[in-house]
Amino acid sequence: MADVAAKERRILVAIDEGEESLYALTWCLKNVITQNSKDTLILLYAKPPKAVYTALDGTGYLFSSDIMATINKYSNDVANRVIEKARKICREQNSDVKVEARVENGDPRDAICETVEKLGVDVVFLGSVSNHCAQNVKCPVLIVKKPKPNVGSK
Repeated sequence: MADVAAKERRILVAIDEGEESLYALTWCLKNVITQNSKDTLILLYAKPPKAVYTALDGTGYLFSSDIMATINKYSNDVANRVIEKARKICREQNSDVKVEARVENGDPRDAICETVEKLGVDVVFLGSVSNHCAQNVKCPVLIVKKPKPNVGSK
């Protein structure tokens, strides 16, 4: 049993702008990763696929390279903010945890499944997009649901 505890696990937490993924991250840090563990926590943010734009918008105007650059910058800024917020949660919950952050492009469901396969992940924590990933990855998947407030209960 001591060998199992000492094994370095690769634990992936899929993160996005939603509260559910950050709740899953916090839950993982509190309940799965212990202080001084050899585990590696992989934070994965999947940038949604870029919309395909025609050369002309609906009014007949061309999208300039400036507009496209602004769209790309915004997408990168969102990814960086999400990753930094997740890293901050990691530092606050468990300052010893080894963290790798990855940003992948594409549909989050596919990006998660492909990253799990590519990195040999041992377990995945999800707050959303869970059904697709649970059916398609080869490692255990733990779906962490954020509790809903009990409205109107006594």
